Amino acid sequence: MIYIGIDTGVKTGLAVWSCRAQKFLEIKTLKLHQAMRSVRQYKTAAEAGFYKGLIVRFEDARLRKWYGSNSNTKLQGAGSIKRDAKIWEDYLTDMMITFEAVAPAKGMTKMSPDPFKALTKWQEKTSEHSRDAALLVFGLKNKNEI
Repeated sequence: MIYIGIDTGVKTGLAVWSCRAQKFLEIKTLKLHQAMRSVRQYKTAAEAGFYKGLIVRFEDARLRKWYGSNSNTKLQGAGSIKRDAKIWEDYLTDMMITFEAVAPAKGMTKMSPDPFKALTKWQEKTSEHSRDAALLVFGLKNKNEI
């Protein structure tokens, strides 16, 4: 089983987690259309039998339930991030890819590189966006194995 984590935005974080190997296959930052192409390639590989299945988990700002001390302040780009979540929802639905829209988790985003490396054992360069995507899928196990 392959899980793909997506951190939506202009700089789209993408992380691919192998349940069987219990490790990341890739973690990177892409443009929206490049991330969609990558997801489509993993879908094709899953359909060809290279993986037992594919689930995409994307951060959906529309599901946010907590707000900080600046909650009355409109954050720059908040509307576009919500729009991107809708784009991912539509794309994955149209592609018939199983997905989970995930609410942003307080305290589980914006991890700096060194703690991320220590937690995940991923030693290659990452961006804030790719780390956020990775945290959406890190450590997941195949639902059939649980």
